[in-house]
Amino acid sequence: MQKSLENYLEADDGAGKILAHARLLIKLARLYQEIAPANLARASRLVNYKSKIIVIHAASGALAAKLRQIAPTLRDGFSKRGVECNGLEVKVQVLETRAQSRASTQKPLTRRASVALESLRDALPTSPLRAALETFLRRTPRAE
Repeated sequence: MQKSLENYLEADDGAGKILAHARLLIKLARLYQEIAPANLARASRLVNYKSKIIVIHAASGALAAKLRQIAPTLRDGFSKRGVECNGLEVKVQVLETRAQSRASTQKPLTRRASVALESLRDALPTSPLRAALETFLRRTPRAE
């Protein structure tokens, strides 16, 4: 079974072309990491190669502008390494990050804010607003 799958993936019709293109993209991505300045290469990635045009996704507009400025240098770098490259196309595509949301931190009330809220509470008649304010004052830490 494994041999037939391998034969299918390497065949010239259909899947073979996809596999060959994927291998080419891996090779070009490695070359891009070598050619591009390190800080720019970390925030961008080579995503396609079509009609002798290399397509790069940048993480921000500013990065895309910088990559467009150095596009001739990058194109020459690819050409010197044997890649037929007539140009670069740079698009803005924010890289996915797996940033975890941070838990909110409760900031303590300053002495001045605490006194102001307590006097407001004392001035209010018995009501849901006063009860909410009392709960807030009871739960909120105070700065010392």
